[in-house]
Amino acid sequence: MITLWQILQFAFEIYSYAIIIYILMSWFPGARESSIGRMLASIVEPYLEPFRKIIPPIGGMIDISPIVAIFVLRFAMRGLDYMFFNFLL
Repeated sequence: MITLWQILQFAFEIYSYAIIIYILMSWFPGARESSIGRMLASIVEPYLEPFRKIIPPIGGMIDISPIVAIFVLRFAMRGLDYMFFNFLL
């Protein structure tokens, strides 16, 4: 059971880093059009899209929805930790 928890924890961490890298790629022109950018977009955009629909950009340019998405992902990780250690073990 601990191994399953470690795998899930690792997957959440990798996904968080993928979101951060994808967002940082927006600072570099053409980075999201590269093969790595397109791959990350296919992984990250389905998760970010609902947040972008709910949270409009600030001032028309600053998008804070990825920050909220990462907080929700971290909150889900904490909830998973709580459920795993209090109910499953």
